[in-house]
Amino acid sequence: YIRIRESHKGKRAQSKRATLAQARANALVTDWNTYTPPVPNQLGLQVFKDYPLAEIARYIDWTPFFQTWELHGRYPKILQDEVVGEEARKLFADAKAMLKHIIDENWLHANGVIGLFPANRVGDDIQIYTDESRTQVAMTYHALRQQMEKPPGRPNMCLADFIAPKDSGVKDYVGAFAVTSGLDMDERVAAYEKNLDDYNAILFKSLADRFAEAFAECMHARVRREFWGYASDETFSDEELVDEKYRGIRPAPGYPACPEHSEKAPLFELLHAPENTGMQLTESYAMLPASSVSGFYFSHFESSYFAVAKIDRDQLEDYAQRKDWDIATAERWLAPNLGYDGET
Repeated sequence: YIRIRESHKGKRAQSKRATLAQARANALVTDWNTYTPPVPNQLGLQVFKDYPLAEIARYIDWTPFFQTWELHGRYPKILQDEVVGEEARKLFADAKAMLKHIIDENWLHANGVIGLFPANRVGDDIQIYTDESRTQVAMTYHALRQQMEKPPGRPNMCLADFIAPKDSGVKDYVGAFAVTSGLDMDERVAAYEKNLDDYNAILFKSLADRFAEAFAECMHARVRREFWGYASDETFSDEELVDEKYRGIRPAPGYPACPEHSEKAPLFELLHAPENTGMQLTESYAMLPASSVSGFYFSHFESSYFAVAKIDRDQLEDYAQRKDWDIATAERWLAPNLGYDGET
């Protein structure tokens, strides 16, 4: 283990990273004098209780479903795969049969809340305001920036780059969401497990997870087309939706573009998620029920997903100061992203 640790340390040392100042100087550039952010059709919160399951099911991406069962291949081609096709077809038939019961008999309950708010960037932070007066900050989202050395013409990305700077005078906006399809599912899972039917227990849980992701996709589509309305004439096929051909992104805390989980706490407060959806956060910021998704909406025409990857001590210290954390706390929550050996 000592040899492995030293070898890993050597590989990290060979990875060249820019300083935080250099990375910020190489940020994504938007000409805010010529670009006007789209104004949402409706600001504030909207709550959805017992959202129709049949409508959500239209947005299911089946490829990750098969991956859950360690059947790798893109849907629908996986159904004809020479190696796993037969097993994939059997599993898919069982899933479709259970899906019909889930919809027809309301085995799941889908609750969600979305919010659209005025926002502006201050450094690498995004200030989210309570209203258009932009005088009261409802939440500050603390973003992280890529620090790997980039070739010419490739920016060091940060989610804050997709929002207009406060000192530009440009009025920008950001969205937030929290959705779940896992409410009241434990009883049915327990019944399967009591009967030693692990197969259907796992099948039901994996479909509940797909419903949560599909619910997030469904809400994002409605945000783009209706509530924010910056893509009101959008028409995409199911395959194009899976490939995220649309404008805008919905990054979630804990994922590569925003890997630090504690940002879920102020996000849940912003959305009043426990009261509006029944979702809760654990002490480690895991969401309950497990079949839940939460995150942010960005409309910027160049917004895209990326991985923050490893950061250096200078950004760790900057982030700790912005979050009012000590270094040990920051290193604990950002441990997977540290490009150096932390103190903790």
